[in-house]
Amino acid sequence: MAPALPLAGLRVVEFTHMVMGPTCGMVLADMGAEVIKVEPIEGDRTRHLLGAGAGFFPLFNRNKKSIAINLHVSEGATAACKLAASADVVLENFKPGTMAKYGLDYAALSKVNERLIYVSHKGFLPGPYEHRTALDEVVQMMGGLAYMTGRPGDPLRAGSSVNDIMGGMFGAIGALGALIQRGITGKGQEVQSALYENNVFLVGQHMLQYAITGKPAAPMPDRISAWAVYDVFTVKNGEQIFLAAVSDAQWATFCEALGFADLKADPRYASNNLRVQGRVTLLPVLRERLAGYSAAELTALFERVGLPFAPIRKPEELYDDEHLLATGGLADITLPDGERAGQTAKTTLFPFTMNGRRLGVRLQPPTQGEHTTALLSALGYDDAAIESLRRAGAVA
Repeated sequence: MAPALPLAGLRVVEFTHMVMGPTCGMVLADMGAEVIKVEPIEGDRTRHLLGAGAGFFPLFNRNKKSIAINLHVSEGATAACKLAASADVVLENFKPGTMAKYGLDYAALSKVNERLIYVSHKGFLPGPYEHRTALDEVVQMMGGLAYMTGRPGDPLRAGSSVNDIMGGMFGAIGALGALIQRGITGKGQEVQSALYENNVFLVGQHMLQYAITGKPAAPMPDRISAWAVYDVFTVKNGEQIFLAAVSDAQWATFCEALGFADLKADPRYASNNLRVQGRVTLLPVLRERLAGYSAAELTALFERVGLPFAPIRKPEELYDDEHLLATGGLADITLPDGERAGQTAKTTLFPFTMNGRRLGVRLQPPTQGEHTTALLSALGYDDAAIESLRRAGAVA
């Protein structure tokens, strides 16, 4: 039999929405925790988003249970507090002060359970900005990431919810550290993770570049690369491919594989730093010579000699990626909402193994309030009490 997952037996109660908080819950759920998602009566808003948000709920809420509670009704808030009191870890990502209105903040819950670990996901850590409303795009703009991603004068957000996802992951890292410390001291603690601070961490390399060199980092499309051959090349039939040679040894291999003996012997390109300084003359030559190859030819050549390369792919093309298919990097889930509710789709799994196996899907993304009755029963509510809560609009 497969060994138990590392967080088996841990109960997590999640008062979260959108991406950041649910990501934290997903990390803990995938690692074996029982994660209970507390949704409003009308359901998590991400169940019904269109466009870029259509995949949020099924991706970030697998391996969880769902209970629908109306916190605005006193009976609902009481039920939520009972549920939270049963938890090892509570997660939330609401505006400062929101959870305190319902007795669900760390100060209140820790009086009932001093072992509780409470993870708050915010836009900003406590300070001058803490009451601002934050979004991934907001902190990318104010935190330098959009500046670095776009062309000069054209800030551009990264093509994924990088701060939301990483902020949730840092929340999970904090929770895991707190669990280890609780095993030593017997006491829990509050952990805070924030979008803005996450974004600043992401651009820290560029901040240090300025501190060390005295020169501001240029946006990525206009940057001074650390390596001469590290770029996207347009080749035969308009195809594109990323090619790289990031060391002197790789440069030698690059020239030998492509028959560029003259470039290998050219003293202007004898070292990586010289090639970086000579990019203005080197890259046009490489672009002209490589234009006669197809992307498939370059792929085969670079793979054979061990040089870095990458096809330029769209996200939907990854469903056919031979490596992901062979290594179990994709798993089937049943969609809980929308026009395709009940149908199967493939989702991505965490990019690591434990005991040689990927962490898979144990529970399908839940339907709204799917586990309300069972969870309330486990808290001591009998059938009549649960029906009373439903009539009061406290649960669904």
